[in-house]
Amino acid sequence: MYAIQYEITLPADYDMGIIRRRVADRGHLLDAHPGLGAKAYLVRERGEDGSPVNAYAPFYLWRTAEGMNGFLFGPGFRGLSADFGRPAVRHWLGAGLRHGTGRGPGRGTPATATRRLERLPEGADPAEAVEAALADLPDHPDLHTAAVAVDPDRWELLRFALWSGPVPDGTPGTRFRVLHLSRPELDRLPAGRHW
Repeated sequence: MYAIQYEITLPADYDMGIIRRRVADRGHLLDAHPGLGAKAYLVRERGEDGSPVNAYAPFYLWRTAEGMNGFLFGPGFRGLSADFGRPAVRHWLGAGLRHGTGRGPGRGTPATATRRLERLPEGADPAEAVEAALADLPDHPDLHTAAVAVDPDRWELLRFALWSGPVPDGTPGTRFRVLHLSRPELDRLPAGRHW
């Protein structure tokens, strides 16, 4: 499993309706993309959920490297780059996944998401940090899907969660609204540890 995300920060007075229409018109195009576990079409809006910015920030869980490469070097990403400029794409190696126990995957589109990034301290054992993060995956009735991944260049730990309702109180991390979820192979991503 591979996780990637790019975040396009937009002007403070940007009409976020443009992004909503873009997703409504084009979001279905990845609903059957080979190798894609899931793509969450995420936005942040200035003044909502503590966000200081407007941003479009899709998040992907890839089942295969071939699927990821097909997207990044194909017409979809080319079109996004033509419209907004080519964004930097953050990427992480998947370490684990949990499907929700409440309304869970397959039971609708999640409404919100959280992303928590943590730099591993110098000298910290990455395997221990990953094991602790996997043991700490949320177990909440509104959890749709949660993932743990690692960027071994920055030694950064990623915790990402999709929620069927509002983000539960006290949940740390950057908050997003989900406009659409493409999930062609989400059920083929096995739960638990992936490495």
